[in-house]
Amino acid sequence: MTLIALPRFTLVSSEIRKLMAFVRRDLLEMLSYRLAFVSDWLSMIGQVVVFFFVGKMVSPETIASYGGSQVSYIEFVAVGIALTSVLDVGLGKVISAVRQEQLYGTLEALLASPTASTTVQLGLAAYDMLYVPIRMTIFLVLVSVLFGANFTWTGLGPAAFILLAFGPLVWGLGVVSAAGVLTFRKGTLVLGFAGFAFAVASGIYFPVGVLPTWLQPIAEANPITVALDGMRSALLGTAGYRDVLPEFAALIPFAIVSVVAGIVAFRAALRRERRLGTLGLY
Repeated sequence: MTLIALPRFTLVSSEIRKLMAFVRRDLLEMLSYRLAFVSDWLSMIGQVVVFFFVGKMVSPETIASYGGSQVSYIEFVAVGIALTSVLDVGLGKVISAVRQEQLYGTLEALLASPTASTTVQLGLAAYDMLYVPIRMTIFLVLVSVLFGANFTWTGLGPAAFILLAFGPLVWGLGVVSAAGVLTFRKGTLVLGFAGFAFAVASGIYFPVGVLPTWLQPIAEANPITVALDGMRSALLGTAGYRDVLPEFAALIPFAIVSVVAGIVAFRAALRRERRLGTLGLY
């Protein structure tokens, strides 16, 4: 029993160390390119400034109440903007990382190494998966300080609970897109359109109730809308872990299908490129 389990344990610990190596690499890269880091934060704060003034034209009656209290538009949209950081990572980070490795000429060497393809997929986004929750929290604190938004800080735990199901869902979609890039080399336009469609057919920037009647059922079934409802109930209302369980449970089937589809698609694309001998092309 011990002799059989030891190699398996060694293999798992080896893959975990590789994930940590990916995190360390991306952290060092972020520290080396500080301007990009600062620009990201300035862009996000600038976006909030725009929506702060847009909110002055929005009637409070159009915004749903949470925990029996009417929320302002800036509070409503801030949670939506915070969630888009998860979308940016899941739909953008993996695909951009694969494309970058292609252009650097290191993708073939990376995938030819004795590393599981799933480890590579996770490693390319591992740093951001750890950074995004921290980024979201700091962002909400800044919005609260700079624009007077009121958030329920005890709701951070239930909001993070929602992300446990939403994060894998978005990551799976990103891996599917990365499989397309692995095969077709280009895919950012399709990714941008998909991200735009997801954002429009959800409640990121405006309540679902203001959408056309025919679009509202689609928007309500959108996993982004489901995740937002749970996060807003926690961060803008009084919802606890038990209260957000329905949203968490509703996201689980989407997450499972998305992750499985991503792993299968990436492995299929990898087998095809290896068979054709085109893995190193960009």
